[in-house]
Amino acid sequence: MKLRTAFGAIAAVTAAALALNGCAQSSTAAKGGGAGDVKTVRVFISGDTNIQKLWVNDLGPAFEKANPGYKVQITLDLHGEHDAQTMAKLSASVTQKKDPGFDLVDGGFVPKASAANFLEPVDSSKISALADIPADVVKAGGTGGIPYRGSSVLLAYDTKAVPAPPKTLDDLLAWIKANPGKFTYNSPKSGGSGGSFVATVLDKYVPADARQKMTVGYDKSLESTWNEGFATLHGLNPYVYQKGVYPNGNQQVLDLLASGQISMAPVWSDMFTTAVANGAIPSTVKASQISDPSFTGGAAYLGVPASSPSKDAATKVADFVLQPAQQALIVKDISGYPAISLDKLPQELQGKFANADTNNLRKGYFDSMTKDLNNLWDQKVPGK
Repeated sequence: MKLRTAFGAIAAVTAAALALNGCAQSSTAAKGGGAGDVKTVRVFISGDTNIQKLWVNDLGPAFEKANPGYKVQITLDLHGEHDAQTMAKLSASVTQKKDPGFDLVDGGFVPKASAANFLEPVDSSKISALADIPADVVKAGGTGGIPYRGSSVLLAYDTKAVPAPPKTLDDLLAWIKANPGKFTYNSPKSGGSGGSFVATVLDKYVPADARQKMTVGYDKSLESTWNEGFATLHGLNPYVYQKGVYPNGNQQVLDLLASGQISMAPVWSDMFTTAVANGAIPSTVKASQISDPSFTGGAAYLGVPASSPSKDAATKVADFVLQPAQQALIVKDISGYPAISLDKLPQELQGKFANADTNNLRKGYFDSMTKDLNNLWDQKVPGK
């Protein structure tokens, strides 16, 4: 694999808020409201705790150290549970030309917000590293999306119980039924690893032309092609952990793997690799990719709200996290794929991707389609 292609191959298939008071969980890297000469950049994260820690422990402090007079404040909406409210808040702020309550957003809905013109168009003259990122990656984020890291969903398995992991989706489905109670996935609404498993099972039955349409736009009439996949998922209930227990979030799945309560599960590549490295997951647990079809993966984007009062400062932060030193932090701390060329990172980090299989990654469904998928899963899958 050529050094420049690790993230580029992902992006070729990549998917195209401060929440209302009381809705978000918060942690601040630095307090302050911009008083005096201090410029506070409010970063809103719609995602999991590993991304929160990345910003709170590493990216925020590094930016503050390199830019005296700036402060970075972090707010988390865990699992993006309030994305709908966040989008509504963005819409209202742009329409009314009011402060949305944050200056930089890191979340899966960034491409959708970009398409709705809620984000400031990216100024490539202020974010020099964009020239080093494949054009299709940048295009997938729309005019306001700034790609800064990537990841994929993999199949984790405990080698003590599974010496030879399933290679295809059919093999995996057969293994689940042959090993009742030893597999699970988080509800798709609570995290992307479970969402990827659900989408992959649905895709087994969805015609290619229908799926292509559902990855780039919203067409509710095509959701009938999911029926057979949902029936398959419902049929797995007796064989899933404790006869149908679906954890809340990506981390709970990792916890079940770590404790040995399950032997196999879909996991995010970055969260899994980090957990193995810090000893939270036993070294006997490995991960690989399946095929026919494979799990999904892609890029993560930053966006600057069009009505933010600190757009220049937020753009400065976005430019900063795309520099080699911060891209190296992303690789080291969350095992994320870098957005920039691998050859700009230290040699020891380049080796992390020597065996990366990025050619089989598939982009997920369009954001609005995913929301429907999540709701339909709630209705059709759990239970007897």
